[in-house]
Amino acid sequence: MKLIVAAVSARPPEWVATGWAEYAKRMPRELPLELLEIRPEPRSSGKSAEAMMALEAARIDAQLPAGCRRIALDERGEAPTTRQLAERLAKWMAGGDHVAFIIGGPDGLDPRIKNSADETLRLSSLTLPHALVRVILAEALYRAASVIKGHPYHRD
Repeated sequence: MKLIVAAVSARPPEWVATGWAEYAKRMPRELPLELLEIRPEPRSSGKSAEAMMALEAARIDAQLPAGCRRIALDERGEAPTTRQLAERLAKWMAGGDHVAFIIGGPDGLDPRIKNSADETLRLSSLTLPHALVRVILAEALYRAASVIKGHPYHRD
């Protein structure tokens, strides 16, 4: 099983790549973290937001492995605690399927992606830059994996 973060994004700033790399290397061997960068539709194309999100959705579908569990990140999703995320992660690990966390572009995720997702989560009620979301998500997954492994958790 692997964890996949599919992010609609142009090339992020170096600090984002550094933050991502740090948490990805900390992940346990049995739970690798992979980044799929999905090319965003150019915002200068004159297409509507709906048309651009639909094109991005097609790119997401083309890059995700068949049969993976899909988790859409959306502001209307459930906001799990670290403990709750660790419990879900343990359940997903027991299932053995790859798990893909899907981060939309500037206009969000196409409704088709949201509606076909197995779950919808949010990381914060705040509006976050899409590049920062991947780093926060990587840290949250690392922390959840650490909880599963029995590392001390300061909230206990």
